[in-house]
Amino acid sequence: MGDLYRVIGAEESPYSVKVRTYFRYKGIPHRWMGRAAAGDLYQRHARVPLVPLVVTPDDRGIQDSTPIIEALEPEFPEPGIHPDEPLAAFVSALLEEFGDEWGNKWMFHFRWAREVDQIACGRRLAANMGGGLRVEELEAAARTVVERMVNRVWFVGSNAVTAPQIEQSFEDAIGILERHLVGRPYLFGGRPAFADFGLWGQIYNARRDPTPAAIVATAPRVNQWIDRMLLPTVEGEFEPWSALAPTLLPLLADQVGALFLPWSAANAAAIAAGDEEFTVSLKGNGWTQKPQKYHARSLAALKAKYEAAKETPGLRDVLAETGCLEVLERAMYGRGLSPPVLTACRTPARATTSVAPTGRASPWRAR
Repeated sequence: MGDLYRVIGAEESPYSVKVRTYFRYKGIPHRWMGRAAAGDLYQRHARVPLVPLVVTPDDRGIQDSTPIIEALEPEFPEPGIHPDEPLAAFVSALLEEFGDEWGNKWMFHFRWAREVDQIACGRRLAANMGGGLRVEELEAAARTVVERMVNRVWFVGSNAVTAPQIEQSFEDAIGILERHLVGRPYLFGGRPAFADFGLWGQIYNARRDPTPAAIVATAPRVNQWIDRMLLPTVEGEFEPWSALAPTLLPLLADQVGALFLPWSAANAAAIAAGDEEFTVSLKGNGWTQKPQKYHARSLAALKAKYEAAKETPGLRDVLAETGCLEVLERAMYGRGLSPPVLTACRTPARATTSVAPTGRASPWRAR
């Protein structure tokens, strides 16, 4: 394949399209391939049976969308995806992580929660399994897909208790993004940042299904941003944090500080304690799910980024104002205004950890 990269993924995988659109933005020569078409190439290089997988021209395999981008960025630094201003750069990295981890709850929940969305996605996935299927074969394959997937929503914490919270979070985030995108093509100004790629992959895939598509349809600027990110280009420079803050701080406060980081800390605590289930209060609502083991590793990566950036002027103030600081520092150093309250009740069938805060892995994953 010469100097071509091979990007092996699926349209229905938010992490795959995230990587593909990064390649497009950078102008990196590549070939987009489905897993079946990749055949032995995929088998030789995949450490885990997930997408995306990037195979480099010198025949190295890289998996997991965030490490893929971070590995390629030094080789293809222009156009850059990290704002020059360190405070903005950290916020972008935090929102990328939020998109990958919390945004996946939106996408995966909506995809399999209602029959209309189950049917729509089931047919798309069945069609991707192989060409030449007759209509009745396609419908049978779609039913098989749906039957297998609807019981897996627990991967992202979707259940009868959390479903309304996931859907409200999505609606709220779309509304905040709609206001933030007034007068700017991308989240951090005139060019896409790390945050754009992480959030976009999830929202783009959500828009492919009828129920979340109806929500996104109420936000024309978000719709334009989704379309723009399919083939992103440089339209200007990154904006200074002072220009971004008035409309980006609400996203940090409402979604990251109030939902994502408290959930993330509770998930990590449950894994560390060996619990099979945890409960955390988010915006005054109880959230109960089985721990997501992958996310504990990605939280560790986020903590390392914060450790490197914590002396950035103004960053602690921004994180404190949005409710992010205490959770981050408590997760890192075991300190904060109020320590976490952990209780565990183990039985052979069930274990529950409760974390009282103050203030993937899905089958389509690798990140």
